[in-house]
Amino acid sequence: MDECNLDKNEHLNNSAPCVSRRNFLLAGASTFVLSTMPGMAHAFKLIVKEHSPLRVASLSQLTEGNPVEFMFPLDNPMSSFTLVKLGERGAGGVGKDQDIVAFSNLCTHMGGPLNGSYKAKHKVLGPCPLHLTTFDLTRHGMVVSGHATQTLPQARLEIMGDDVYITGVMGLIYGQAGLI
Repeated sequence: MDECNLDKNEHLNNSAPCVSRRNFLLAGASTFVLSTMPGMAHAFKLIVKEHSPLRVASLSQLTEGNPVEFMFPLDNPMSSFTLVKLGERGAGGVGKDQDIVAFSNLCTHMGGPLNGSYKAKHKVLGPCPLHLTTFDLTRHGMVVSGHATQTLPQARLEIMGDDVYITGVMGLIYGQAGLI
């Protein structure tokens, strides 16, 4: 039955569009199929917020596997990031070897703190103390395991001379609507 039964759904307003379960599922499946077709991916944009450059570290002081934590923006104590020289190429990385990356320290599942949880052996951040989500820093902060369904927000970095600057953030930081 494709039409809504308004007698059973008295709470529906007569002027509201009536979408059957079948039509809802077909529309969702069509959207998925279209989004996976070659040439359609460029139509979807990653959420990126640009900011004034902020110096976060010196290249000469970064050593492989030793993370540097910093606040961004400076006036937001709930928004910390981890900058790390991975020692291998990381997606979105900067530097001669494209191995310097930075990610938010707030888990995308429920905002659990990831500060101090970098594991150099596996190049991951986590596990989150709330639900054990772990994120792969070589692959844009992709979820390795746990409850989170979104990648970690990644800092956009630039190198100017011997300094590393953050210039923006790719993705949504848990609980930080003002950064988008």
